[in-house]
Amino acid sequence: MPAIFEKLDKIRPFYDMVDKAVLVICKLLLIADIIITSYQVVGRYVPFIPDPAWTEETILTLMSYMAVLSAALAIRRGAHIRMTALDQYLPKAFVKALDILSDAAVLVLAVIMMTQGWTYARTIGGKGTYVSMTWLSRFWMYFPVCLAGIAMIVFEVEALYTHIRSFFVKGGEEA
Repeated sequence: MPAIFEKLDKIRPFYDMVDKAVLVICKLLLIADIIITSYQVVGRYVPFIPDPAWTEETILTLMSYMAVLSAALAIRRGAHIRMTALDQYLPKAFVKALDILSDAAVLVLAVIMMTQGWTYARTIGGKGTYVSMTWLSRFWMYFPVCLAGIAMIVFEVEALYTHIRSFFVKGGEEA
């Protein structure tokens, strides 16, 4: 059985690449948010710099992308809030089984986010435009949910694999 894990472990660089790409996207979104917010604030208080109406909606949209993508990154790092107070009193195999159950539930949520997010982006988002940017579809306002679902699926598959692998391989050696 562990031979299959050796083959599947070769996929890890793909997860690292996706993690780095999502992290870079989050960083770029944060930089854009800071620049646009600074421009908006300066535009309010400096008379000769215009205060464009598009800044607020743009900032909120960028923040929504950042929030959901960083939540997907937290899945990979195991940084989400979890109840672990009783883990030390339970059998290790039971805790691992609960981790797998939790990962499966989050994976189901991620699939729902991907499918429903895409449906909302295409239907509701496709029917309107931003108030201050009438040339831009509201698709981009709803799309972060779908995008987060995709990123969550990628990272949850890795988490599930890691937990299942821990039943068969201990510390890199065969069980």
